[in-house]
Amino acid sequence: MDDHQLVERLRGGDEGAFVSLVRQHQPGLLRLAESIVGNRAVAEEVVQDTWLAVCKGADAFEGRSSLKTWIYTILVNRARSTATRERRSEPVDNDAYHGCFDSSGAWATAPVPWSEKVDDEIVARQFAKLVSQVLPDLPDAQQQVLLLRDVEGLPAAEVATLLSISDGNQRVLLHRARCSIRRHLENAMGGEWS
Repeated sequence: MDDHQLVERLRGGDEGAFVSLVRQHQPGLLRLAESIVGNRAVAEEVVQDTWLAVCKGADAFEGRSSLKTWIYTILVNRARSTATRERRSEPVDNDAYHGCFDSSGAWATAPVPWSEKVDDEIVARQFAKLVSQVLPDLPDAQQQVLLLRDVEGLPAAEVATLLSISDGNQRVLLHRARCSIRRHLENAMGGEWS
């Protein structure tokens, strides 16, 4: 079912359409909300508030973006408002990325493709566990871009629009997040990436 049909069913009060949306997007919304507000319980409230807004605002959906992007935009706006009330944003430590990029902004050393090193299910599980441990340590903006791009699979342009940042800033944040994760994984796995 496409976005238009799903929205029409929502507008008609179809509970099945709403349940389908929740099942499809709840995990990603919760991950992103928690990365913004920094607290699981508060993130759950933000997600619940987002779903209420989706139900109440289905008539306002104009189809200028995908339904997924519209829902994530609602979440980001609500999570940011909540985060502002809950805490201050932490500054980015640019020194942490020294050596990852050259003066033109490209990788100083090309990353080794991860898929060649993670070919065994046990290693893949350890890898996923290490990534999930590192993710909360990333600055909020990097965490959000990484989640939206690499976990949720949103296109770069939609992520930039959703987070109200430039496309260039989105690319920098994504590279910095990946660089941080790579550095932590290399340390945790003994630097055996070559």
